[in-house]
Amino acid sequence: MLLPSPAMERSTAVGTFEKTPAIARVLPSLTDMAFLMPLAFLFMTLNGARTLLGDADTGWHIRTGQWILAHGRVPNIDIFSFSRPGEPWFAWEWLSDILLALLHNAGGLPAVVFGSIALICVTSAALFRLIRRLCGNSLVAIAVTLLATGGCAVHWLARPHLFTLLFLVCALHVTTRAAAGRTILLGWLPPMTLLWTNLHGGFFVIFLVLFCYIASLLLNAAIEREAALRAGYLAALKPWLATFAACLAVTFINPYGWQLHKHLAEYIADPYQLQHIAEFQSMNFHAPVVIFFEPLMVLAFLTAMWDVRNRRFADCFLSLGFLHLSLIAQRNVPLFAVAASPFIARGIVGLIESAAVKNSGLAQWIARYAASFRAGCASFEQTDRLWRVHFASVMPLLAVGALLIAPRPASAKFVSTYDPAAYPEKAIPLLLSSETHHIFTDDEWGDYLVFNLYPSKLVFVDGRSDFYGDEFDEKYLDLLNVKYGWEKTLDRYDIDTILLSPKLALASTLKISREWLVVYDDGVAVVFRRAEPSRVPGSLVSSNEGKIRDRVITKTITRDRRITQPTT
Repeated sequence: MLLPSPAMERSTAVGTFEKTPAIARVLPSLTDMAFLMPLAFLFMTLNGARTLLGDADTGWHIRTGQWILAHGRVPNIDIFSFSRPGEPWFAWEWLSDILLALLHNAGGLPAVVFGSIALICVTSAALFRLIRRLCGNSLVAIAVTLLATGGCAVHWLARPHLFTLLFLVCALHVTTRAAAGRTILLGWLPPMTLLWTNLHGGFFVIFLVLFCYIASLLLNAAIEREAALRAGYLAALKPWLATFAACLAVTFINPYGWQLHKHLAEYIADPYQLQHIAEFQSMNFHAPVVIFFEPLMVLAFLTAMWDVRNRRFADCFLSLGFLHLSLIAQRNVPLFAVAASPFIARGIVGLIESAAVKNSGLAQWIARYAASFRAGCASFEQTDRLWRVHFASVMPLLAVGALLIAPRPASAKFVSTYDPAAYPEKAIPLLLSSETHHIFTDDEWGDYLVFNLYPSKLVFVDGRSDFYGDEFDEKYLDLLNVKYGWEKTLDRYDIDTILLSPKLALASTLKISREWLVVYDDGVAVVFRRAEPSRVPGSLVSSNEGKIRDRVITKTITRDRRITQPTT
């Protein structure tokens, strides 16, 4: 398909712009629609602000950032647990932690949620502009952006990984232009990689992207019969290889140097961790996100075959490579949605262009509708591509921010707190008492306790799965699931208080144990303390008016989302 050059686009846009009333400059565009698309998903189909607080890891990221701001350095040993005091710890997302801490210091959790929403919206708008540039059709681009945004929603949490989605979009903006001949733009990637390295551990994604382009050039050179063209492909490798080397070099500019790379490699290669962390598990194809993932998956296969036919191997490698990663781990679904959507949209437009040709061999009505769609899009493009002041994007986002900080939010979806139906909010005052020293709870609630109790109380375990290690995690899961030797673990760490969901097998076991007493039960959380010989079993503090819950041992139902249950 022959597309207008950038100069032609600018001249056309300027000419149309001069004839357009001033009011058109502030009217919504498809870029505005793409920017606001995450807001529609969050507050119309998801749980609003609490969607972003659906994982308590946000809490320890905030506390880490506050610790860094207070001490003027990055921690290198554990600061949150009593089970592994003084052990080496890599706060590899230290720069994101500082940003989250600054937001929290400025406006609490509402500011953290608002900052995360703004980052997601910017990513969505940038993705739309990338898709539109590659496919040349705004209507197809916005439709594919809708699919990609729905796929990304599976992992919208107020955590540092949101930066990886934005940087992946930015990297594709650079590499697709560089592949078209503007290799000078590759110079943007090393400084971006430096920032990325210190914001999130997913910085290695840039090397997957660069590898796809390098492999494409090598494959084209290998199958090319003409010596001159083969030499051209090999010569084109130089800027890509130089960029790869420069990006790799800057990743060592971090507080931990080469040890960060060693730690990341060991963590990613550890099969135990990958088998026990839910977001690293394969996706549940009964989950709602499948309605977005499956069309993307099918279209990625079809467009990849088209790309191979046209010897665009890098595009094929990107689509199918990230698809493979998404099938291995559900947390990679957003990466696949971002990486594949530009090439999917280009394939769709290519199909429309082919169908619009009268001698394409297709039914005449298909050709007629395709030609009509193409003509309609051409007239729409002239208006949509006009330069605009994006009030239509900024004002709704600011309105959401105002609703988030309002003393009395208009809807529960604008309440920026952890869901009290899922977290032990009412038990916090009891846990702060002087009788509480060493608390055991699951790792998800451990994150919540770090946020609410640190530094007065430390935790047994939290969501930093890379820190605790296989042996510790195995003992933790054995205790949580009441396996042989579970009592010895409690004794070894001198646990005096246990906080659990009543759904857990361990909670049911402790209720019939003479060694432990229920001191609090509100239906969401149960608090146990070690029984003293002088105390009479059965003393209870409860929001259920003193009614002791059923003590029958039930089938093990573990509630931790990261270790035992798929994230939704």
